[in-house]
Amino acid sequence: MRLPFFPLKSIFFPGETVPIHVFEERYQQLIKDCRKEAITFGIPVYHNKEMHYGTEVQLVEVVNTYDGGEMDVLCVARQVFKVKSFEPNMEDRLYAGGVVEFLETIYDATAAERKKVYDKIRLLYKLMQVAFPPVPFDKFNSYAFAHKMGLSFEQEFSLLKMNRETDRLRFLNSHLEDTIAVLKKIDHTKMVIEMNGHFKNFDPLDFKDYGLK
Repeated sequence: MRLPFFPLKSIFFPGETVPIHVFEERYQQLIKDCRKEAITFGIPVYHNKEMHYGTEVQLVEVVNTYDGGEMDVLCVARQVFKVKSFEPNMEDRLYAGGVVEFLETIYDATAAERKKVYDKIRLLYKLMQVAFPPVPFDKFNSYAFAHKMGLSFEQEFSLLKMNRETDRLRFLNSHLEDTIAVLKKIDHTKMVIEMNGHFKNFDPLDFKDYGLK
């Protein structure tokens, strides 16, 4: 499939709301074309000076339009794709585009596999003393907290390229186990520091036991 491109150094996951401030003329033209023709566009991830994967998005709303033509737009992310070809300009348009191949998203995880990761995310938020977002379990999938569990850019990019839900959940579970272990160590250290600030009874050393007089 051929898509217009809006390359960014950002990662968006399917189902995610995508707010974008559009200031370049070529992308103002793209948004106008999306409004007029109801087309979608792709956001390839610009990573290591290359673009291999990205996400198709659909324009939902133009929130603000400014005097100079700049816009605040709201989009929703749909499908992950692999970039097959790149064109600096699509026909007579200012913006780039290219041919993409959509990855088949396979939701093959059991409820137990999803619950395992969901519970770990709840524990992570509890350890961080942060309010857990109102995402009920029946709405939870591997993308739901992808930007909210301390993943690095590289890790998010790896997650984006995985098409099986079981692989994504396994990846997140490993990250959560490592992160939770670190946070528990930090909590233990904080507790030790706090205890050392209190008055306590210490048994005085008997220097005879050490051959000292």
